[in-house]
Amino acid sequence: MIGGRPRVSARGWLVAAAAALVLLVLVLAFDAVRPFAVGIVLVYLLGPLVDRLDEKGLPRALAALLALVLAVAVVVGVAAFALSPLVAQVEAFVEDLPTIARDARGALEAFYRGLDLPLDVRSQIDAVVAGGAASLSGIDVAGLAQPVVGSLFSIVGAVTAYAILPAWLFFVLRDRRRLGAALERSLPAAWRDDVFAVLAMANRVFGNWIRGQLVLGVVVGLASFVGLEVLAAVVDPVFGRYAILLALVAGLFELIPFIGPILSAIPAVLIGLTVGPGGFLAALLLYLAIQQVENNVLVPKIQGDAVELHPSAVMVALVAGAAIAGVLGAIVSLPITATARDVFRYLFRRLSEPPATVAEALAAVSPSLVAGAAAADPSVDAAETDPGTVG
Repeated sequence: MIGGRPRVSARGWLVAAAAALVLLVLVLAFDAVRPFAVGIVLVYLLGPLVDRLDEKGLPRALAALLALVLAVAVVVGVAAFALSPLVAQVEAFVEDLPTIARDARGALEAFYRGLDLPLDVRSQIDAVVAGGAASLSGIDVAGLAQPVVGSLFSIVGAVTAYAILPAWLFFVLRDRRRLGAALERSLPAAWRDDVFAVLAMANRVFGNWIRGQLVLGVVVGLASFVGLEVLAAVVDPVFGRYAILLALVAGLFELIPFIGPILSAIPAVLIGLTVGPGGFLAALLLYLAIQQVENNVLVPKIQGDAVELHPSAVMVALVAGAAIAGVLGAIVSLPITATARDVFRYLFRRLSEPPATVAEALAAVSPSLVAGAAAADPSVDAAETDPGTVG
């Protein structure tokens, strides 16, 4: 226990060394094991259903199998409903992309020519644009292709990981509680309360974040689809030509904070630009309205305080996550940062003088965590403290 400052046993050092080794292997094989990040998301989504079926008396193996069958049925149903029109819209978008780019460029140039700018300002803008065009034209295509060719082994590893993912997911869902009990037995007694407290914090943040992002992605995608269909009926039919594709992009890009919504709006705004100022303004207002509703109504209600970070911390975490692990790093940077924040708060209380109890330290992070940690580890007594009195 941290408060008593006991000596770490040889068994404790063995567990710590094993955890460090596993972490090192995961870092070295990051590209190959990346598909298992999808598996972890599915464990969070399907785990409550398996637990509920287990509590109703269904054998856990059968409950895990039924959950997987339900997940596959949902994926197949969505694919059967949306895949064919989505493929058609992707083909149409790729075919029309040169025309869209040409028309959008013409509209921007016409707008730029109509601006009443001083001559020196216009010259500076023209120089910047010319320099950017020259940089793009000088891109080494072969140099860009080389990393792709060099990553063939990583692609093969990822395909293999996706192929075995259903079996991995079944075993994890079936044996999740047994794995937790095995972890408890392997830990030194003095570590157990704190380890399960940290796991409770991580489970709270990641579970709420994953479920919240799924709901937000679906809601934003549906709202974008409906809005684009309305624009197709009111403004111009071109919006309906790519409505499913643009809605899917909006839902997926919702995973990336700040930048994602902006990136998802760009193709719709450019398409609107091809039909004139009215189309441009209509598309821009649609995406702004969706983001305002999301930021001011949906996020506070769906995400709650699970990932409650200051915007400045969000930006730093986003940039750092993207630099470390690309798009996936940017996506998971927020829950990782929020978990690290909660763990720091917890350890700060546990290492204070006099040291706080496990329940007191958890209540300082979030009162709801006390009951969660007690459910995971009965030795954490929620009655040790009154969460409402802990500062």
